[in-house]
Amino acid sequence: MALIIESSPHINKAGNNNAGTGAFMREVILATLPGVLCLYYFFGFGVFFNILIAVSAAIFFEAVVLKLRKKNIRLYLSDLSAVVSALLLALAIPPLMPWWMTVTGVAFAIIFAKHLYGGLGSNPFNPAMVGYVLLLISYPLQMTTWLPANSDISITESFKIIFLLENQLIDGFSGATPLDEFKNQLSQGFSQSEFIRTETFNGFFAAPAWEWINIAFLLGGIYLLFRKIINWHIPFAFVAGILLPAAIFFLFDPDRYATPLFHLLSGGTMLGAFFIATDPVTAASSNKGRLIYGFGIGVLIYIIRTWGGYPDAVAFAVLLFNLTAPTIDYYTQPRVYGYSKDRQQKP
Repeated sequence: MALIIESSPHINKAGNNNAGTGAFMREVILATLPGVLCLYYFFGFGVFFNILIAVSAAIFFEAVVLKLRKKNIRLYLSDLSAVVSALLLALAIPPLMPWWMTVTGVAFAIIFAKHLYGGLGSNPFNPAMVGYVLLLISYPLQMTTWLPANSDISITESFKIIFLLENQLIDGFSGATPLDEFKNQLSQGFSQSEFIRTETFNGFFAAPAWEWINIAFLLGGIYLLFRKIINWHIPFAFVAGILLPAAIFFLFDPDRYATPLFHLLSGGTMLGAFFIATDPVTAASSNKGRLIYGFGIGVLIYIIRTWGGYPDAVAFAVLLFNLTAPTIDYYTQPRVYGYSKDRQQKP
């Protein structure tokens, strides 16, 4: 009988207690498909180019670092953790990012945020979000410039912008995200009632395209819950952390603060709630801790979106609460049966 030792996350699925990290990651990849297809529908082929570049770069850098660390390359690549990190980063960045910026973000995520700390199971920060924040701080213009929804841009034009860096084509297509535009309008002295029904914001629930993208990732998240890949605690608390302050401030002053639905169905909210904050390595692990962790991320996202300098805030909020996860776990671990609350003395 062989003893199999694997790094975290350790996932037990009903009916298959030997499911490994690779099986877990394949389910996550599958769950992103509704969001990927929705992003493609509204923003074009650049989404697939981003994924191709990011995943290829992740496999390359993962293999190089594993070779340097004298690890079994085939074994460690098969856990698909690098692929998932690259995929999440690719879904979070604009669809016309120059290829070399995407490669830079992936390289930093894999080499520094993951392997510098010892690899999967030892990294304290979510690698995809570390790469995202590096790109956002280094290239704020490119990272906050998205295509307007349903832009008439061909696969050839997308290829030229991304791979041949023909930046003159971007001016005809690019624009700010609804979250960014919302803040810009308020900063210019307009009230929400004066601009909220414009084309940028005139969706069924929130901004056009983004509401459907968030719903698509919500469906993927429900699939993960159904498959018991993730627990409900973090997504539920994450959404509640955004919803509660958004509702309070909107009721207090509806002309200055966005509706709760606008926050829930804009930006990377649902991607963050179900795919990023739920990372089993960097999140809190107890049920009570997960509720605190998720709620804190949601509240911090609302604070940064409303009063901070960035239109979306999922990456910053997740990374800041990655720091708190060990402390949250320390104070929220359930008492072991047969021991008193101080965990030191038997009753």
